[in-house]
Amino acid sequence: MPDNRLTPIARNLRRDATDVETVLWQRLRARQIEGAKFRRQVPIDRYIADFICVEARLVIELDGGQHSDEVDTPRTQAIEEAGYIVIRFWNNDVIENLDGVLEEIRTALLNARNL
Repeated sequence: MPDNRLTPIARNLRRDATDVETVLWQRLRARQIEGAKFRRQVPIDRYIADFICVEARLVIELDGGQHSDEVDTPRTQAIEEAGYIVIRFWNNDVIENLDGVLEEIRTALLNARNL
């Protein structure tokens, strides 16, 4: 169950998206990958997921320099306990290898649908 106090924060994150989030969002929106509907900056438990496909139970997280295992491990565990699969990409991956990132997302969607 999301924390309702996170909703205004999620709205701000959508409004103030990073350049990398915007690049990926332009390729995820409007069901461009396998017809999957993605949403961005969605509260899950006490966290806000960068991108989510509810139908496939898939969360995509983008990691910049501020991320670490110490921070990301409990976040990933909480999101997985909410029933989602989490895949992570470094911001550099999106910038330098967008096609590869999109292919990994496509594969994760197909795998999630087959579970």
